[in-house]
Amino acid sequence: MFKKLIELLGRESQLNQAFERSREMLAEDQEMFEAAVRSLRESDDARLEIDIYAKDQLINAYEREVRRKVMTHLAVGGEPDINAALVLVSVVIDIERIGDYTKNIVELALHHPERLRCGPCEPEVSKIETTVRTMFSLLIDALPESDEDKAREVMGEHWWIARRSDELVNRLLEADEPALPGKEAVATALYARYLKRISAHLKNIASSIVNPFDRIGYRGQS
Repeated sequence: MFKKLIELLGRESQLNQAFERSREMLAEDQEMFEAAVRSLRESDDARLEIDIYAKDQLINAYEREVRRKVMTHLAVGGEPDINAALVLVSVVIDIERIGDYTKNIVELALHHPERLRCGPCEPEVSKIETTVRTMFSLLIDALPESDEDKAREVMGEHWWIARRSDELVNRLLEADEPALPGKEAVATALYARYLKRISAHLKNIASSIVNPFDRIGYRGQS
């Protein structure tokens, strides 16, 4: 669907500005995510390198700006492209939600200020964490060129993350002998869930490159 939007960028200034703003929002999300992960996983005092809440407010302001520009395009455009406009509005919702889950990671770090070590779950958590980082980079590269191969890679990564995250959380809940002390087990389960939700929203954005509007958020069409 983004292919059609990109074709319009040369002549539709409002959509062009809205599209560029959505890319900026995703880059802000990536910066927030990296800072949140370092706070939880690499710091013993939940130290943050950036003002995560100011970043979140900026993303919220950008979302409202994108909506206004889309509305202007629909209201005054000579031949408004409704599909492209709907795609943009859908995408910025997912981008905004990523910011919210990033804040959840920060709040988890504040309540678990010691560096989170996941014990026997560490290899799985680290793999999920690293893959979400890769998904951000792939998606930021994919959007400008509407690169379907990179978008499909993002989508494919999400499905195993979703399964692995669910398995990890269920294993922590169902174990007769706890794999981790209570505090670490709760923090690990919450972190795995937040990573899964961020991955899901990245997948939804990637699907806007691959799928028509009615299938955004679903598996790619063959």
